[in-house]
Amino acid sequence: QVQLVESGGGSVQAGGSLKLSCAASGYTEYSFSTWGMAWYREAPGKERESVSTISKFGTTTYADSVKGRFTISRDNARKTLYLEMNSLKVEDTGVYYCLANSGRIFWGQGTQVTVSS
Repeated sequence: QVQLVESGGGSVQAGGSLKLSCAASGYTEYSFSTWGMAWYREAPGKERESVSTISKFGTTTYADSVKGRFTISRDNARKTLYLEMNSLKVEDTGVYYCLANSGRIFWGQGTQVTVSS
């Protein structure tokens, strides 16, 4: 079983920055470096949506709403995924979840991000 633990969430004013981390641990059949990873978020009253993904090759994708403001990265040696969020907007508020795709899908428990005007 893989455990994913997010951290780094908090409350900031619009225009501020946060950096989220997602640490993987537990039994892994395959190396963290071979997994696809992603960040999702769930805003109040809305469905969970993909924010950004990063492949095992380091290829990244971003939702249009965060392009140019968010940066996803990974440290395979530390088995950690990151999401650097700059120029935060009120609409970025939500619970941010880490996802790992090792052939099986694993979710973290989420970390709250609140952006106030």
